[in-house]
Amino acid sequence: MTVLVVGGAGFIGSMLVQKLVSDGRSVSVIDKLSLGKIEYISSPQVRFLEEDIANTARVVDFLGDVGTIEEVWHLAANSDIPAGISNVEVDLNDTLLSTIAVIRLMEKVECKKLYFASSSAVYGAHSARLYESTGPLFPISNYGAMKLASEGVISAAHESFLDTAVIFRFPNVVGVPATHGVILDFITRLQEDSTQLQVLGNGSQQKPYIHITELIDAMLFIEKHSSKSLHCFNIGPSDDGVTVREIAELTVDRVAPGADIFYQKSDKGWVGDVPRFRYSVEKLKKLGWTPTLTSKQAVAKA
Repeated sequence: MTVLVVGGAGFIGSMLVQKLVSDGRSVSVIDKLSLGKIEYISSPQVRFLEEDIANTARVVDFLGDVGTIEEVWHLAANSDIPAGISNVEVDLNDTLLSTIAVIRLMEKVECKKLYFASSSAVYGAHSARLYESTGPLFPISNYGAMKLASEGVISAAHESFLDTAVIFRFPNVVGVPATHGVILDFITRLQEDSTQLQVLGNGSQQKPYIHITELIDAMLFIEKHSSKSLHCFNIGPSDDGVTVREIAELTVDRVAPGADIFYQKSDKGWVGDVPRFRYSVEKLKKLGWTPTLTSKQAVAKA
């Protein structure tokens, strides 16, 4: 029996793979390496195929040598929200169609257990705290729209053949080896010019952040303890988040002390940016898992 991780060479996927391997599980990874790196998962215990998940024939041939697929963790998606705004095909191909390809593959290999990495972006802009039951859902980015559409495809697959389908809605995830995100952006800019940091938006944007180690712990806790066949969980910290201004100041203090920070007038960093949201993680707490780090502590640790 083996666990298949699609997108397993990326930031979150590679950390999940490392944890699965350390727990003694057999792991196979498929990743086309658009952002991921093979060195993130270099282990003799991991079977790896560099391929687009949409290439069903080659993927099925690869899996023919690894044994029965116990479950699939689907983490493959576009993670560049602004790129998806300017070109809808980015999220269509890398987010929605990758999910359809995963479902098609699971039917072929007769695997009926799926864990899916979704996003807070499916909720759109809400002033109230976000619960799993919050609605209506009106995403404001193609990224969020295709994540929501993917959730719908998974729900339909659960009706037709999946025995288990669990959807994780992530907030902002930080840590190493991040491939994108505000901290990495800030560090890159400060490495280019240590005297100043240009920030997208006015710095008032406030969102929950979770450290990658806690995210992986929560995901595996849910896998072990959730009992319903179709489930959706917000995963995040218990607080109301940290501001971009605080993140900028923390990063400057660590990377380029004394650098001047410049902000823009808008409360949005880009088109499709949800400037602030608050998560409820009560459902996850009732299951038995509670975060230990606040958003600011997660950023500081990252």
